[in-house]
Amino acid sequence: MKNHFITIAAAVLISTAPYAFAASSTDLTVNGTITPLACSPTLSNSGLVNYGKISRQDLSVNKRTRLRDQTLDLNIQCNAPARFALMMHDNRDGSAVVNSEIYYGLNHDGSGNKVGLYSLNFDPATTVVDDLPQVFRTDSTTGGIAWSSSNSRSIPIGARSYLGFTDVAGSNAGPIAIQSLTSRVILETVISPSSELDLSTDVQLDGSATLDVVYL
Repeated sequence: MKNHFITIAAAVLISTAPYAFAASSTDLTVNGTITPLACSPTLSNSGLVNYGKISRQDLSVNKRTRLRDQTLDLNIQCNAPARFALMMHDNRDGSAVVNSEIYYGLNHDGSGNKVGLYSLNFDPATTVVDDLPQVFRTDSTTGGIAWSSSNSRSIPIGARSYLGFTDVAGSNAGPIAIQSLTSRVILETVISPSSELDLSTDVQLDGSATLDVVYL
């Protein structure tokens, strides 16, 4: 019984001195929305781009070599009109020879040298959205809080920026709701100078990235 009374007395003493101690707790709030909307992105050829064998003689010794551009067909189908944006996650993060959110790595050679980089470029001119006559792109570097003025210029898909689509030129309102989108995207690939690679054995181009649909 004595221990019981000591505990209560201590609690009373603390509560009567509100300015003597800092708060010992803080609040956590978790928000979010589960949406019935679902959008499925697909790339032609299962997203595989194969450059085959590249001779070291085709590479510049002291400069980076740009390989021929490749194209893929992007298709996004939603079960209902949805506001969304695109981002891309580099599964070979840190291996691109240029540190930028629009460049993705091709991994390393046997000696740990960076093999090169690539980007995936979206062109509104090759894009069809639902039954709209024209499509414009808009992007956000603030997680969808603010959007750039929409336009028809080509843009690489970034790892930290949202890429969205609208039917209004010069708009800062962000993406519109879309149910079906098809586009031809262009893959640009650059290889490091041969003098910076270990070519004593075969070097694999080993790029891997994940294209994400972000619901807004």
